[in-house]
Amino acid sequence: MKIDGKHYLTIWYNEYEDNVCIIDQTKLPFQFIIKKLNTYQDGFRAIKEMLVRGAPLIGATAAYSIYLAAKENENIDYINEKITNIKTARPTAVNLAWAADRILKNIDRSNIKNSILNECKKICEEDIKISESIGNQGLELIKKIKKEKVNILTHCNAGWLATIDWGTATAPIYKSRDAGINVHVWVDETRPRNQGSSLTSYELLNEEIEHKIIADNTGGLLMQRGMVDMCIVGTDRVSENGDVANKIGTYLKALAAKDNNIPFYVALPSTTYDKKILKGKDIPIEERSDDELKLMNGFDQDGKLKQINIYPKNSKGFNLGFDITPAELVTGFITEKGIFKPEELREHF
Repeated sequence: MKIDGKHYLTIWYNEYEDNVCIIDQTKLPFQFIIKKLNTYQDGFRAIKEMLVRGAPLIGATAAYSIYLAAKENENIDYINEKITNIKTARPTAVNLAWAADRILKNIDRSNIKNSILNECKKICEEDIKISESIGNQGLELIKKIKKEKVNILTHCNAGWLATIDWGTATAPIYKSRDAGINVHVWVDETRPRNQGSSLTSYELLNEEIEHKIIADNTGGLLMQRGMVDMCIVGTDRVSENGDVANKIGTYLKALAAKDNNIPFYVALPSTTYDKKILKGKDIPIEERSDDELKLMNGFDQDGKLKQINIYPKNSKGFNLGFDITPAELVTGFITEKGIFKPEELREHF
């Protein structure tokens, strides 16, 4: 998608320097910085510290990190060690382990480094196609809403910044815009890291899509007032029975949608469906530093970027990154293969 009119992917291989480039998402929307990953540890840190985030992009970054490890040492035992290690960077997003395992499965021991690089490129190319297909499937849902303006609520950032391009939850929005449908997006700010107000709004602004940022607790009232036509969110992992792990706060949106008869859809790439986990209660939930709760970035009155503490210094926080939305609250999953009810997923993936 576009930033200042120029098309970018979120991650790409730089053949001239034999390294990997990413957009440092910790700096958005205040600064647009392309970060070069030169070592395995650079890739691990990018995932752990959320320079990249979103399940598909985490997976792609993990894959490229293994390539960077192979650059350092093509010994298969060394690479296996790094594959095991990279899986610890972010435990909830299933794409991380999926990508790492795929790399291991497809290593050509006669040409280790190049075979890993080729697999990394395939993972990215496939993800773009999956995201665009999700967009086309979701477009058909939006077409059915016969209104002058369609109001969609989304939570966190499941946009192109969370994938390689197009996004998952945003792909139907972009496809609707391209089809001439008048779409307006309610963007949850999504505390504590504000991925909605910082990233989703940044995307939509650059794509010239009408949107408004709302406080996380506003969505329920908007639904009561008939100001939301549908909800579309992304996911970091879906269990075999259709329970959804996504950014903390998703569950509350699903409850509000159910209470107000608002369709609640989850944009799901097949790579994020985890048949090995039978129910949502078994999905590991990442606990992160309470610094994410107490510290916020922004410009001061002089236009200088600053970080501030927003609660008492000696107060402690409890920061869970994700929650679980039960399958019964999900109207349907928008996938690259079609739109399915929770109980239908196991038949198609």
